[in-house]
Amino acid sequence: MSGLPHVGRFPEAAVKRMEEQIEIHFGGLNDEQVMNVPLKYLDGEDAEASELRLLAQLRQIGYKVRQVRREE
Repeated sequence: MSGLPHVGRFPEAAVKRMEEQIEIHFGGLNDEQVMNVPLKYLDGEDAEASELRLLAQLRQIGYKVRQVRREE
């Protein structure tokens, strides 16, 4: 995955699946960056599976990840 903020500066990633996109809030060290990724770029066939793969990839890179439910 390219174009992500540096994990040293933004060590936390909160992932929220929306209807047509996944919203990622990168945070830490008193700063925040938001990235919206259209599901069609993540194999939009199965949104839940795409979200879980993204969470695993972010964790593997070194981010402390959490999944945000729509109700939160």
